[in-house]
Amino acid sequence: MWDLRHGDPTRRPEAAAVLTQNRHLLPPQGLALDLACGLGGNALLLAESGLMVCAWDLSPVAVERLRNRVLEQGLANLQAEVRNVEERPPAAESFDVIVVTHYLERRLVPALVAALKPGGLLFYQTFTQIAVSNRGPENPVFRLADNELLRLFKDLAIRFYREENRLGNLREGHRDVAMLVAERPGTRCKP
Repeated sequence: MWDLRHGDPTRRPEAAAVLTQNRHLLPPQGLALDLACGLGGNALLLAESGLMVCAWDLSPVAVERLRNRVLEQGLANLQAEVRNVEERPPAAESFDVIVVTHYLERRLVPALVAALKPGGLLFYQTFTQIAVSNRGPENPVFRLADNELLRLFKDLAIRFYREENRLGNLREGHRDVAMLVAERPGTRCKP
């Protein structure tokens, strides 16, 4: 399914709103992970921001398309890898930044928190059960309950959170998703 979706030549990599709107929070350098990267829109933005980037996805088609784009753009600081993150989650205290978008595996939450270095940032955006459109997965298991993202990452310091639910004008804003930027407590090591 994912190979077919990522193989569509009309699909282009796009960075998630949680990252584009909070790019100013990124550290000037460090190691970042785009987990379940798809076509790598987040990974490309992270690399263009000067970070060393690992991009992992289960789809060989997505990873190959990202590798081709990396070569075209000459981004030596981005390495894409086919990886099943549920079987091989990131190692403890290995990343300064982790980005996860449109992917939800609750059992990975402790590993994601542990994978952040002290002072590391998590950028997370995925679909909510309370929705105003049919975007995202049909199965509610792969959608967040109301304010669930806050509960899942309660051990991190919340720096940004947005979940609009069904408030106000439903044709505006960021509907159907929750977005979070959170920091692992501790002091970031200075290079």
